[in-house]
Amino acid sequence: MFAIVSIAGQQFKVEEGQQIFVHRLAANEGESVSFDAVHLIEHEGKVSIGTPHIGGANVKASVIGHLKGDKVIVFHKKRRKGYRKKNGHRQSFTKIKIESIAG
Repeated sequence: MFAIVSIAGQQFKVEEGQQIFVHRLAANEGESVSFDAVHLIEHEGKVSIGTPHIGGANVKASVIGHLKGDKVIVFHKKRRKGYRKKNGHRQSFTKIKIESIAG
């Protein structure tokens, strides 16, 4: 059984027991979160597709922890002009574990 669900503006293919990294959620460690923007559910060969969401379907997950991703270097340069700008960025992520898929 798997589902395609929108979490924090991105779509993920999730299964029960799977751990995934999503963009930072406003939930504390150990809390339970629920996502109701489910686009597709497959269960024993039977596929349900929403238009755009499946009514009454939801995915429950628990928050494992918050962390930051690898540093990304952003470098801008204009040749022959002496213009250089170096910046860095580290994206904040939340690690969640999918507990159940209902729909």
